Amino acid sequence: MLSNLPSSPGVYFHHDEDGKIIYIGKAANLKNRVSSYYQKTRTRDAKTRALVAEIKKTTWRTTESELDALFLESELVKRYHPKYNILLQDDKSAIYIRIGAKGSQVPYITLVHNPMGDEAKYFGPYYAKLPVKKALKALRRVLPFYEKPYDGKRSLYSQLNLTPGLELAVDAADYEARLKVYKSNLRTLQRILEGKRVEATKDFEREMEQASEAQDFERAALLRNQIHGLQALGQRMVFASDEFAELEADPALMELARALKLSEPPRRIEGFDISHQSGTNVVGSAVVFKNGVASRADYRLFKLRTQKNDDFANMREVITRRLKHLEDWGRPDLVIIDGGIGQLTAVEDLLREAGIRVAGWNKTAKELIVANEQGFHRTVSLPESSHAYKLIVRIDDEAHRFAINYHTKLKRKAAIPDKK
Repeated sequence: MLSNLPSSPGVYFHHDEDGKIIYIGKAANLKNRVSSYYQKTRTRDAKTRALVAEIKKTTWRTTESELDALFLESELVKRYHPKYNILLQDDKSAIYIRIGAKGSQVPYITLVHNPMGDEAKYFGPYYAKLPVKKALKALRRVLPFYEKPYDGKRSLYSQLNLTPGLELAVDAADYEARLKVYKSNLRTLQRILEGKRVEATKDFEREMEQASEAQDFERAALLRNQIHGLQALGQRMVFASDEFAELEADPALMELARALKLSEPPRRIEGFDISHQSGTNVVGSAVVFKNGVASRADYRLFKLRTQKNDDFANMREVITRRLKHLEDWGRPDLVIIDGGIGQLTAVEDLLREAGIRVAGWNKTAKELIVANEQGFHRTVSLPESSHAYKLIVRIDDEAHRFAINYHTKLKRKAAIPDKK
């Protein structure tokens, strides 16, 4: 097996004797990293020795860079929850990118081990600090940011153009202008971390054209440099999992195709969920998985036009609105609805007419509910140890998280009284 390992970056999977994934890791050089598990050493701790004793097979996926592997590792660990990824990590191992302000109107970016439950934006978790720092360092050259609370003092970073330059402002108007640009750049940075680098680059291109037409050549030149920087980043690193669309079919997809009697593995799966509180702040979410990996650039949120405590009607509205965008958003091969036969019945005619397969996920019974063309339903039970089960749970959890976050945001906004 070791002789077949490539010397390229990638993600590797250790399996036990039953074929279950017990550990997922990333590597800059797969051959060197995986080989190290089979080298005799006295420096291993007890948990690592236990892992090595259980390894019966190792498989892998290659990526274009170590940073690509970093983000793919994060996605797959969240899906499979391998036991040794948990056992070998202490509370300080997982890293999140935090973007927000604390006691200041000037946001800054930092790395933290745990989300703090505040209104900051968090990205992660990631399982190796150094590659994340490298990614942020590269981003900072294109989209300068502060990495600690703003204190107004000039520094070496100011001279190197690695800060937004608020400390260099000549007056209040200049300060506000720089702050406005900084917050705009932070929104761009967040989009890149969400996998929307291409869209962000196109926005810069449009803004550059507008600046040129307005004869603001200094701004146009700055935007041109940022465009070149973002294009260069795309050649070196990937910040979200949708870029892995060309990976070979995931074993989970093969299992799912067999279980649902699909003619081929579903390359694009969309998961839908509804969130509300007694019919108020009703929202819907749509998450997208391409080749078994989350594609955050394609996620969508829906604020329902009719606010009511009716999950069946709410889901039907979301699916109706989604189907209006098959050409511009993409066409799913399979739709997973959070809920049982009621939610499924509410939308299956819409999806059947569009030629899209659909299944309801009954998380209580841990089974899928599917219908054939005649409308008869059957249940499909997936073993909890199977790849397909873990993929479905991952999709459903992600749709639920996305919907809950949006619902909570609207609820907080509604709780703030309007200023007259």
